[in-house]
This record gives sequence, C-alpha cells and structure tokens, in this order.
Amino acid sequence: MLRNLLALRQITQRTISTASRRQFENKVPEKQKLFQEDNGIPVHLKGGLADALLYRATMLLTVGGTAYAIYLLAMASFPKKQN
Repeated sequence: MLRNLLALRQITQRTISTASRRQFENKVPEKQKLFQEDNGIPVHLKGGLADALLYRATMLLTVGGTAYAIYLLAMASFPKKQN
C-alpha cells in the first residue's frame, strides 16, 4: 500500500514538473489583431472557411428543425379522419 502511494506520488510530481517546462507560443496577440481588424466581416465569420461552414451548417439545422417542428405541429393539429 505504501509502495503504491509512493509510486503514485512520483508519477504526479513528474507530470507536474514536466508540464511546467513546456513552452507554447502565445497566439493571443495575433488573434486579437485578426478579430479587431475593421474589414466589414462579421466577427462570427472572421475565423475563415471553418467559421463560414459552421455558420451555414448551424443555420441549415436551425431552419430545417423549425420547419420540421411546424410540420409536426400542423399534423398533430389536424388528425386524420377514421372511416
């Protein structure tokens, strides 16, 4: 039990110490410059092609889902007559 506890402690110490040594490039200033640029593009599309595709997919799902909900509501409002 004590041996497992010591092994776990060594693993966590190694993980924390190696994680702090990694250096990542700070890309925040680049992103700030991109999103603050006054070029007439809406902020939700300034990310490029990926943002445009996500926006269109979201709009398609929203409009399609709304139309389907209205269709189902209409079908529920006018039940079929039984002969």
